[in-house]
Amino acid sequence: MPYEHLMYNVRDDGIGIVTFNRPKRANAMSQAMLKELENLCTQLEQDKNLRCVIVTGAGAAFSAGFDLKDQADAMPQGVADWTPLLEADFKGIMSFWNLSKPSIAAVNGPALAGGFELMLGCDLAIASESAVFGEPELKFGAGIVAMVLPWFVGPKVAKEMIYTGEDSLSAARALELGLVNKVVPADQVMPVAMELAVRLAQMDPMVLGRTKLAVNRTYEIMGMQHALRAALDIDILIEGEGSSLKRDFLKVVREDGLGKALAWREARYGASR
Repeated sequence: MPYEHLMYNVRDDGIGIVTFNRPKRANAMSQAMLKELENLCTQLEQDKNLRCVIVTGAGAAFSAGFDLKDQADAMPQGVADWTPLLEADFKGIMSFWNLSKPSIAAVNGPALAGGFELMLGCDLAIASESAVFGEPELKFGAGIVAMVLPWFVGPKVAKEMIYTGEDSLSAARALELGLVNKVVPADQVMPVAMELAVRLAQMDPMVLGRTKLAVNRTYEIMGMQHALRAALDIDILIEGEGSSLKRDFLKVVREDGLGKALAWREARYGASR
């Protein structure tokens, strides 16, 4: 099945490669891309020959998160408008967490906001030395769609990153925090991810799949799914009510473009420090 915003190919050894393919938009996830991702994950789930999935981004970024230009153009208003959009966002973020096959994020560049959360949802992650990570949402008046970060780090670290809108966490610091498994030179991200995928593909797929289920159930028993659902419900209320900061930010996006809006956001944040 052809995709417009994704690329997918599978090797003879059962290793599939999913590539976010919007390089001119830093692989920002639009609603159209999320729909393609849902369809692709259905295909991956049904492929009995698939052993492992590598997830990466085309160009210089892994994924900058959700497409803010889409939001600015669509101008959703109120809970009724925001609910289906945020439900789709949440489902996209959790795609590889919920996939029964093991997944490896090959983080070739920035992984921010929803892109960061999706990376966390992959089972393993190999990051470029130049990759940066973070949750910048609060800096432009948005909430967190999938509050997965507190499940990976302690509350002090999670709150600092989220409250301050951290968007330049280094790969080295991400490794220290256990957010990625390895940090390698940029030209080694895919080779190292592939080497790891080959090792996983040699495992018995039934055993590996059920072991992933067992690990995920551990988090479910601790209440992860209920907590994520509760956090999503709160985000729906945040976006439904709407903040003046986000309205101003999206106004700049509509009138002057995303680049100017990001500069406006950074200038505003810098002035408040």
